[in-house]
Amino acid sequence: MTKLAIVFPGQGSQRLGMLKDYYEQFDLVKHTFQEANEALGFDLWQIIQRDEQKLNQTEYTQPALLASSVSIWRVLQTLNIKQPEALAGHSLGEYSALTCANAISFSDALLLVKTRGELMQSAVTNKACAMSAILGLSNEAVIECCNAASQYGIVEPANFNSIGQVVISGEKLAVEKANEIAKEKGAKRAQILPVSVPSHSPLMKPAAEIFAKELDKINIQAPSISVIHNVDIQTHNTESAIKEALIKQLYSPVLWTQTIEKLAQESFDTVIECGANKVLTGLNKRIVKSLQYFDSATVTALENIEQQTV
Repeated sequence: MTKLAIVFPGQGSQRLGMLKDYYEQFDLVKHTFQEANEALGFDLWQIIQRDEQKLNQTEYTQPALLASSVSIWRVLQTLNIKQPEALAGHSLGEYSALTCANAISFSDALLLVKTRGELMQSAVTNKACAMSAILGLSNEAVIECCNAASQYGIVEPANFNSIGQVVISGEKLAVEKANEIAKEKGAKRAQILPVSVPSHSPLMKPAAEIFAKELDKINIQAPSISVIHNVDIQTHNTESAIKEALIKQLYSPVLWTQTIEKLAQESFDTVIECGANKVLTGLNKRIVKSLQYFDSATVTALENIEQQTV
């Protein structure tokens, strides 16, 4: 018997022109983007299809990815496949998971993630910041690199993405020093990423304090499907616990490797990535090889899901 989890991607999975085949084939997708446009007050679909510069600005990236995941989720719900027993999302993807689990309304989630993007950007306007991907070292070794470089400024692990892939985040000089130390320790690669916001680092705490006030304006219900949270690999059912997890998520590392390991430990055997790319599917395969993974990046991939899952 299949035990299914569905996971939702975060920033970095966007691409110009994504979801075009879905939009052409499913009225449900068109209606979802019409809802998004009405909630946001601008044409999100046109940005996704035609404006790469805007699409890559975090206040547009976040609602674009959320709307894309919700669109695909709604299409998945029309297929003859088993209902998932758990959801999880990578960073921003956690909002997609909570929306699809009926904990947050779609319109509230769109406005929330747009504000989240704006606050993340404005939190560090006067600081030189960076994020870097370190490949080929253990989690413990990367933590040691950050600790050794912390004399130069704030730098901490931000994303435990897969076995041997950890993203670090913080002040630029400290991140660069951590990269140098990582290379000395034998890292295969330590590469600065093309982002300006040091996500999931203590530098996001001022943004988190303001964001907490935005969260207080919306209602959050107990999810209809369990959602595994990034910060503690736990599921939460109360409004206060979910809000606390979302606030902490802004300045705490994303424990993605541990999330997929938890699914395996709890006897899940199938994981579908619900998004217009397959970034998570690639990471997941490196974390636990024994699970069956599917992406839904295209309509063709969607058809494959229906044919191969029960």
